[in-house]
Amino acid sequence: MAEIELSVLSRQCLSRRLSSLEEATRQVEAWQNHRNQDQAKVNWRFTTDDARIKLKRLYPSQDV
Repeated sequence: MAEIELSVLSRQCLSRRLSSLEEATRQVEAWQNHRNQDQAKVNWRFTTDDARIKLKRLYPSQDV
């Protein structure tokens, strides 16, 4: 989730040139407040069932 949020931050807030570190800090704080206020959620597309299929060789079945 952290990587997803950093990607969103990068695209929505940091994709433009900012004049100073203070300006960047203000922009990130404003973006963070907005995300928190909107209660932004992650839309997971990789389900548990998908993981079991894709990672089957890493997690062998417990069935004996």
